[in-house]
Amino acid sequence: MHRLIRFLAKDGRTYYGDAILAPGVVDIAKVTQAHVIKGDILNKHDITDQIADVRILLAPLAREDVKTVRCLGLNYEQHAKETKMPLPKYPVLFYKPVTALAGPFDNIPVAAPAQEVEGLDYECELVAIIGKEARDVPELKALEYVMGYAVGNDVSHREWQLKRGGGQWALGKGFDGWAPFGPGIVSSRLIKDPQALRISTKLNGKTVQESSTEDMIFSVAKTISFLSQGTTLLPGDIIFTGTPQGVGSGKSPPLWLQDGDIIEVGLEGIGSCTNKVEYVKTTSKPKL
Repeated sequence: MHRLIRFLAKDGRTYYGDAILAPGVVDIAKVTQAHVIKGDILNKHDITDQIADVRILLAPLAREDVKTVRCLGLNYEQHAKETKMPLPKYPVLFYKPVTALAGPFDNIPVAAPAQEVEGLDYECELVAIIGKEARDVPELKALEYVMGYAVGNDVSHREWQLKRGGGQWALGKGFDGWAPFGPGIVSSRLIKDPQALRISTKLNGKTVQESSTEDMIFSVAKTISFLSQGTTLLPGDIIFTGTPQGVGSGKSPPLWLQDGDIIEVGLEGIGSCTNKVEYVKTTSKPKL
């Protein structure tokens, strides 16, 4: 399996598949057909000769196949500098609920509490997906446990993250649909060096983040090794590995997301996720 996708087919059924791309095309978002995969996507499965037409790309892993969503903060040197924070000595770990996961073209719903004050922000990130159980893994062997890579958007609300969260980031990053990722999962056999990839964000067509994964403070291998010390990583675990410089909160004046904005995050060799910000309409806004 080279490029795993999960999709709604034109026959109305949902499948896992191995994306079929035209020669020279690497952006999985452009896929129109795939070989259907049968079996347990995280264990024993078969890539069949059956070809299905792709109607809509979904999140590359179904919710029931995801075990944990781990995320790193302040993991790019230039991003840490723009936040005026010291470079971390250890990976800064936080978690998102699996309900935050969304597909590469899903709208980003902004619930009433997140509409009370400005602060909605974007973060393009390389996402690593664990393919086999890992515990106490040495750094030199860490990438052997990676199923593949995707690109994601760690959507964040800075007011809820930094001021209303009691020192914890989860409230400002864990709303439903605030971790779109995809457009598929590219095998680690195809991406041999995850530290040499261009990564970017476009807001309404204008580039606002542009960097390389080589700017990571803790590489993917170092991150997996660190997270596995005394803690078992399971197949289907997802790791958002941090964002480069250029986030809205780092600009002067701040560049906050607004209702209707279009966010596109892209990663070299994988493709892009394009999501629309959608304020959830309610008759009243509950106070938290």
